[in-house]
Amino acid sequence: MSEETNVGRVRSIDILRGGAMVLMALDHVRVYFSNATYSPTDLAQTTTALFLTRWVTHFVAPAFVFLAGTAAYLHGRQLGDRATLSRFLWTRGLWLVLMEMTVIRLGWTFNFDYAHYLLGGVIWMIGWCMVLLAGLVWLPRGLIAVLGGLIVVGHNLVGILTRGGESVQRSAGLGLWQVLYFGGPIHLGSDGPTLFVLFSIIPWVGVMALGYVFGTVFERSPADRRRLCLQIGSVALLGFVVLRGLNLYGDPRAWSPQASATFSVLSFLNTSKYPASLLFLLMTLGPTIACVPVLEGRATRITMILETFGRVPFFFYLLHVPLIHVVALFFALARYGEVIPLMTQNYPIMTQPPTGYGYGVTMIWCVTAAVVTVLFFGCRWFANLKRSRKAWWLSYL
Repeated sequence: MSEETNVGRVRSIDILRGGAMVLMALDHVRVYFSNATYSPTDLAQTTTALFLTRWVTHFVAPAFVFLAGTAAYLHGRQLGDRATLSRFLWTRGLWLVLMEMTVIRLGWTFNFDYAHYLLGGVIWMIGWCMVLLAGLVWLPRGLIAVLGGLIVVGHNLVGILTRGGESVQRSAGLGLWQVLYFGGPIHLGSDGPTLFVLFSIIPWVGVMALGYVFGTVFERSPADRRRLCLQIGSVALLGFVVLRGLNLYGDPRAWSPQASATFSVLSFLNTSKYPASLLFLLMTLGPTIACVPVLEGRATRITMILETFGRVPFFFYLLHVPLIHVVALFFALARYGEVIPLMTQNYPIMTQPPTGYGYGVTMIWCVTAAVVTVLFFGCRWFANLKRSRKAWWLSYL
C-alpha cells in the first residue's frame, strides 16, 4: 500500500519496526554470547564498543511499543468500528501475555519448570498495554494524548516521592506496584512460582497511547507528515539534551564528567531503562519519530529486508530467542566439549558460565548477522503467507 494512503499499512512503520527487531536480536545475542561479567553500561568496567552495542538496542522497546500504538490506530481506521478494534486489542493482548508465560519463557530457558519461574518480559508488557489501550480507545483522542503525556512525563515523580519505592512495594499487596512500575521478582504464594517482572506497565502504556494518537499524523498529506515528524522528533531530542544537561528531572541517575571526553558522552547517554525514564524515552523516541519521513518512499535492498521483518514482528520474536539459544549451545559444545546450561534456571540471570566463557563485541555482531540472515527466509515465507491468506488466526502471529 502506498505511503500516500490515509489508512492501512505504512512502509515506513514496517521498516522502523524491522530495524527494531534486528537490534533486538543483537541485544539477545549479546546476552548469550558476551564474555563480559558486568553490565555493559557500568562505566567503571565497560568498553566503548560494548556500551554502544548495548545502547543502540535501547531504541527497540520504545520504537516497538510506540509503533504498536500507531498500528492499532491505523487498524482501527480500516475496521471502522471501535468495538471491533477494542475486542481485537484486548484479545491479542491477553494472547501475548499467555505466549510470554509459556512459549517465549520456554525459548529462553529450555525447561518446563513453570511451577517455580515465570517471566514478565517485553511481550508481557506489550500485551497488558494493549489490554489497557482497548479501554482507552473509547476516549476522545485529545484525552488519550493528555493521559499518555502525563504518564510519560510525570512517572519519574513516583520514584522521587517514594524515595526509591521500597515502602510502596511493601504495602502493595500482591506486588501490584512491581507490576505497574518498579518491576522485580514477585513470589506468587508460599508454594507458587516467582514472577520476574522485567518490563513494568508504566510508563509503557503511556508510550503506546501516544503512539496511538500519533497515528493521526498518517492521515495528513506527505508534506505535513514530514514536517510534523521532524518537529516532534526535534522537540523530543532538544528536551532530552536540556533536561539531561542540567540534571533537572527525568532520570534517577544523573550524568557526570568522566576521565575522558568519550566516557563523559557515555555517561550523558546512560539513562535508565527499568523502568524507562522520561529521558530514556526522549532520547530514543525523538530519533525514531524523526526517521519516519526519511524512510518514506525508500526502496533499497536493506529497507526491503527490514520491511519483511516489520510485517511479521511477533513471528520474528518467536523464532529468534530459541534460535539464538540453540546457536549458543552449539558454540559452547564446540568450545568445551559439552552443552552448558546457559539460561536453564531463569532469565534474565544467566546460569554461572565456565571461567572465560563468551566472546567479544566483534563475534556478537557476526553471530547476529548470521542469525538475522537465517530468520529472513522464515519471515519472508510467513509474510507471503499472511499476504496471500486472510485467516483470522494469522493476525495473532
